[in-house]
Amino acid sequence: MPFCIHCGKHLRSETLYCGNCGKATQLCIDTYLSPIVGKPPEPLNPPPAEPSPPKQKNSGSQSWVGVIVGIAILVWAYWPSPGPTVTVDPLITAPVPPPVSVTVPPVTSVPSSISINSPAPTQASTGFVSRSYKWNFKGAEWTWEFSVPQALYDYYKSLPRPPTENYSVYVTHPYDDPYIEALVAKIKEAAKTKGYSEYETIEFATAFVQSLPYTSDNVTTKFDEYPRYPIETLIDNGGDCEDTSILMASFIDVMNFGVVLLGFDAPAGSDSGHMAVGIKGGESVYGSYWEYTGSKYFYLETTGDNWGIGDIPVEYENRSAHIYPMAPVPILTHEWTGSGRGQYADLTISVSNFGSAEAKGVYVFTGFDAGNDMVRNSERSPVFDLGIGETATITITIRVPAGEHTRILVQIVYGGYAVDESFSDWVDT
Repeated sequence: MPFCIHCGKHLRSETLYCGNCGKATQLCIDTYLSPIVGKPPEPLNPPPAEPSPPKQKNSGSQSWVGVIVGIAILVWAYWPSPGPTVTVDPLITAPVPPPVSVTVPPVTSVPSSISINSPAPTQASTGFVSRSYKWNFKGAEWTWEFSVPQALYDYYKSLPRPPTENYSVYVTHPYDDPYIEALVAKIKEAAKTKGYSEYETIEFATAFVQSLPYTSDNVTTKFDEYPRYPIETLIDNGGDCEDTSILMASFIDVMNFGVVLLGFDAPAGSDSGHMAVGIKGGESVYGSYWEYTGSKYFYLETTGDNWGIGDIPVEYENRSAHIYPMAPVPILTHEWTGSGRGQYADLTISVSNFGSAEAKGVYVFTGFDAGNDMVRNSERSPVFDLGIGETATITITIRVPAGEHTRILVQIVYGGYAVDESFSDWVDT
């Protein structure tokens, strides 16, 4: 006959709580330890720009060297587009590290279930929203009008802002591609009528972006930091440095030149960082640049007027920059609730992909924190895929260890790493 581990009283085999002291027994509770899943490596912080060749004015006859940046493009024939969206992968300033093996106990006696929600954009609004623009380049005044479906603008406005500093997800999000491509085609057509070179066409597009009014997020929105999708910046008629950098990077990407975003940390005594564009250039291009994957990416300022390729404000000279390539990435986040049921805890976990690419091979790993990077009574969900904008709801039941000061750990595992995690409050079981 078993005994209570707390007071020593005789217990029936099916008893979950001692009738004498009222504490939970350890009967039918398999207690085992397993390691937590490791986090991704810390983001890379590229070294300061190398000393640049002597600055000289680029002429229209100079050649521009660019590369086609691979990007998954979803072409719309009409609005709304089939499929969902939203946008965030943590810690990505360089390509995702290769997967590693993760050892976790298989799900056996405790079942879990998964349901996937794929909300497609709905055409809640009708009609179009238009904006007119006026700017100068090479002594000529240009005027344009740009229109998009009201539903498209409303859709991007409604998207949650992904919790990431990798703002390339705003560039590589696919649903606005046809409109950015149409605007770039208009830019190139106008440049061709003037006989501009490829280099001058980049400067022409830059002059347009630099002409947009600078607006602070805490003035135009209710947020201190509110990065905009390109369509938002165009229809809102401006934004701050990350908004115009995202817009300019989307133009350059569609033009099939190599491009990255450059993120600068806030200097000492300031709480505001900076973002600019890096454009891939060859030996005939001069100015300030960063080396990335064996190529030179020249600084391009998107706020203010008359900043050329390679021109850099003095406060950012010789500064380190986080480099974000234009590669679609999934960005996973989660929230969960739990409830007790005798010797078990039932968890309902929602995992969302706020990125610009599908996440394949995702699973949830959970259990009770045992300290020293170990988890007690861990369970994992079946593997699932999560498309852009999709949310998966997973239910998992875990056994509660008796007599422990512990907390519940939930990890979202993708590519062999825990890309998002959270904890409950500490409890005594």
